[in-house]
Amino acid sequence: MKLTIERTDLLRSLGHVQSVVERRNTIPILSNVKIEADGEGVALNATDMDLDIVEKVPANVSTPGATTAPALTFFEIVRKLPDGAQVELEAPGDGKLTIRAGRSRFTLSCLPTEDFPVMTGGEYGHSFKLAAADLRGLIDRTRFAISTEETRYYLNGIYLHVSEFEGAQTLRAVSTDGHRLASYALPLPDGAAGMPGVIVPRKTVGEIRKLIDETGDDIEISLSDAKIRFAFDDAVLTSKLIDGTFPDYQRVIPAGNDKEMSVNRKMLSDAVDRVSAISSEKSRAVKLALGADNLSLSASSPENGTAQEDIEVSYSSDEFEIGFNSAYLLDIARQIDGDTAVFMLADAASPTIIRGSEDSGTIYVLMPMRV
Repeated sequence: MKLTIERTDLLRSLGHVQSVVERRNTIPILSNVKIEADGEGVALNATDMDLDIVEKVPANVSTPGATTAPALTFFEIVRKLPDGAQVELEAPGDGKLTIRAGRSRFTLSCLPTEDFPVMTGGEYGHSFKLAAADLRGLIDRTRFAISTEETRYYLNGIYLHVSEFEGAQTLRAVSTDGHRLASYALPLPDGAAGMPGVIVPRKTVGEIRKLIDETGDDIEISLSDAKIRFAFDDAVLTSKLIDGTFPDYQRVIPAGNDKEMSVNRKMLSDAVDRVSAISSEKSRAVKLALGADNLSLSASSPENGTAQEDIEVSYSSDEFEIGFNSAYLLDIARQIDGDTAVFMLADAASPTIIRGSEDSGTIYVLMPMRV
């Protein structure tokens, strides 16, 4: 194998694929990136056996072929080469990869390509397209609530499924960690009807979000019972799904919350952020005291003292107090579209529904805490 490639193109694609590679590997080949050159360019491939990414890059290929190289070392070398450099890669088949750029020359030990696992095959029963902006919105509005508790592995991802909302079929994404729940819906894309409900793992969510950050193309999403594939531009990301049953989240969304408060979203975020500076790192508790068109936010800790701030709201129900984790409240407030956040409350011990005034399809549920 022998080829020449622009350093910028190689670095961008290596940056995408090397982030899939686990830093600690007991299987040596999983620390490597597969480099496969043909007449159309070069394809870079990395996997951790649960997640696989292939990205094609334009290159001037003089001798087709394939090899593997240590992903992180390869990435660091290319990252430190000068901007605008032409990088020559050569693997004559002796278990070595030579990298040349200007007066720099590196030789890396390679492992056989036959040892590199293949994840990209298989049949996909459902396929549909989503605009990149829609997929970015779906991820951003739900991933903050993904659980990191490994014992409840079925909560370690976003639950993607078809649901009905206001008489129309939607593609809904839901995540929860037991303290908060995020639910976001999009109009159902063509081809998604009848798809199974799937749980997309947290790592996959993070990787696809990074990959689609700059693209404007539609993302083709393909599903089987065990895998999901995202294809766009010159990249294909394939991931195993979480093999588990997502809980019946509808039961968590309260139906009888009769106290409604409307508040400017940014004003609330800023006030919570300021007041929570005084709360202890352990509890992060902030108390909300509601009165006629007024919300009093307060926090206290034995070490730091107390803080209080009043803001104007639209509220006309009974006075009462409720406590929340300030970090969770801020996470939700920052994801709400529009200027106004609407809180539907019941009492100090019951979950609260939070949504944007102009977006009834996106629902957040936040559990209260004692303060």
